[in-house]
Amino acid sequence: MNPMRFFLKPFPGEGNPAGLTIGGSIARRADTLSVRCEVRGDLSKVSIPAAAEAPRRKDRLWEETCLELFLGTADSWEYREFNLSPSGHWNVYRFTRYREGMREEPAIASLSIDVRRDSKALLLTADIGIGKIVPADKDLAAAVAAVIGTIDGGKSHWAPVHPASRPDFHRRDGFALTLPGDG
Repeated sequence: MNPMRFFLKPFPGEGNPAGLTIGGSIARRADTLSVRCEVRGDLSKVSIPAAAEAPRRKDRLWEETCLELFLGTADSWEYREFNLSPSGHWNVYRFTRYREGMREEPAIASLSIDVRRDSKALLLTADIGIGKIVPADKDLAAAVAAVIGTIDGGKSHWAPVHPASRPDFHRRDGFALTLPGDG
């Protein structure tokens, strides 16, 4: 399992009032995907959801500060969207094709996110069991992205690449990382 590094940048024109840098790594070993994302900068300007006493599956996490992960395979239009909130809440959606057929992914019934925060950094890590949704021998096309909310109500959209004229993490041409299968 060799981690691949990623660096996110804000969508052009949305700005970066908190002077953030966002980067991390993603790695795959057979049926587990390990994600690590670090947000650095003036976090006093970032709206970070409070830690939940009992993290659970929750909808619409992208409306606040949230890490997003998209996974697909080359031989299918189907893909998954993972939402990981600094609160510890999470969700996984399955799409049949670009923005169509959205429903919660029943194969993933729980997900644990480790969140650490200090005045200058927010670190999210998760080990995600993907064996029930993707065969170990299939290569994965992946995209890592983030939605960052600010305390003044602003929002910015972060990704390694922004292939459209507006923020859109669902586009396959934004799935810029390839995670090889075991086959």
